[in-house]
Amino acid sequence: MGSQEVSTVDWQGKHVTVAGLGVSGIPAARALHERGAIVTVVNDGDDERARAQAAELEALGITVRLGDGATLPPSTELVVTAPGWQPDKPLFLAAAEAGVDIWGDVELAWRLRGTNGREAAPWLAVTGTNGKTTTVRMLASILEAAGLRTAAVGNIGVSLLDAVLGEQKYDVLAVELSSYQLHWAPSLRAHSAAVLNLAPDHLDWHGSMEAYAADKGRVYEGNTVACVYNAADPATEELVREADVEEGCRAIGFTLGTPGPSQLGVVDGILVDRAFVANRQKHAQELAEVSDVNPPAPHNIANALAAAALARAFGVEPAAVRDGLRAFRPDAHRIEHVADIGEVAYVDDSKATNTHATEASLAAYDSIVWIAGGLAKGATFDELVTGAAKRLRGVVLMGADRALIREALTRHAPEVPVVDLDRTDTGAMSEAVEHAARLARPGDTVLLAPACASMDMFTNYNKRGEAFADAVRAHAEKSA
Repeated sequence: MGSQEVSTVDWQGKHVTVAGLGVSGIPAARALHERGAIVTVVNDGDDERARAQAAELEALGITVRLGDGATLPPSTELVVTAPGWQPDKPLFLAAAEAGVDIWGDVELAWRLRGTNGREAAPWLAVTGTNGKTTTVRMLASILEAAGLRTAAVGNIGVSLLDAVLGEQKYDVLAVELSSYQLHWAPSLRAHSAAVLNLAPDHLDWHGSMEAYAADKGRVYEGNTVACVYNAADPATEELVREADVEEGCRAIGFTLGTPGPSQLGVVDGILVDRAFVANRQKHAQELAEVSDVNPPAPHNIANALAAAALARAFGVEPAAVRDGLRAFRPDAHRIEHVADIGEVAYVDDSKATNTHATEASLAAYDSIVWIAGGLAKGATFDELVTGAAKRLRGVVLMGADRALIREALTRHAPEVPVVDLDRTDTGAMSEAVEHAARLARPGDTVLLAPACASMDMFTNYNKRGEAFADAVRAHAEKSA
């Protein structure tokens, strides 16, 4: 299916099973019901919140089965699943055995776009292990600066279904896609797409690194203008080589170094384009200054280059790239500067929930007191510690799997002082900040970049970051 074609499905009387309540399942159930489908929602959970959601859907005439997400309802002709449900669930195995298609919320949105009487807006898609949300928000800011009607949607928290079926008319959508979503989106065909990076993540869900990479690579299938890859990550370029794209679609690299032809990169503190210019063999177009990127950490400059490449693929002028990057403000808990106390900077990167994100975070500073730990999710830390050892003034560890990081530090950075907090309560963060402050010297950065998930101690990474900021402010008051 070409990227501008709109799929038409006769939903009237079609038996559709929606797997999972929540941010994707409920809009899917409503949209299908409104189009005449006979919808049954199945959900593993049966708590108070699920019952309240079920009551709202049942009032519309939608059947909801709580506490039973394993059994395929009779007569099912299509399953639409929430992205997090694992492919080996009995429901999906039964569907596959019965020859029933399984779509994700992204696939459903792709099929339904343009069916509300409005022209379907093209998608500029972004995936990768880290940096997706920031890149998509940067891209949306650039598109807005160009005067285009757009929105940052998808895995970023705004429902794609709401975007494609709502009253708002868009010229183009900036779409964040997870590996889960791409797994269940077989017919998605973006205008242009980027894979920012690849590192082991969610392997329990995908089963292997190869399967994870293959699902990420689906974002390139059928691209019409540009497949954007990371020149520093050969695996992303390999995914471009393997993709089946439209005739004339180009491979566009981004690099933190001097760009070659068909690349975007950095020259003397300037973000430049040698891909979307008339004579890319000899000429480069200035897009913005490194100082226009907030914050100008290396991995964030890479995000900006990827966003710029997608915007340029869509025909955006250089001035809009600059203006969009200047206007962009990062989300909370993503290398967020909290305070300077006694010539020591305190930075919250609670969003760094895996080693790949933390590696980028640690690379942004010269001398660091590192606060780390939490749930490791099967990760190992030797490579991370080896790369960061020379930058570490000291380390404060907390959380359930902190011993894994401590052991890596013992092996690869034995001279770095380590404070090991034998606590997993939320109050541990205050103690961690106090220990970090004692280890720090003027010019250092105290960096919360846990390299682990937060759920052993906090509801989510946002709450962990808020606890860090509160502890820093409390320390500032004591130091005043």
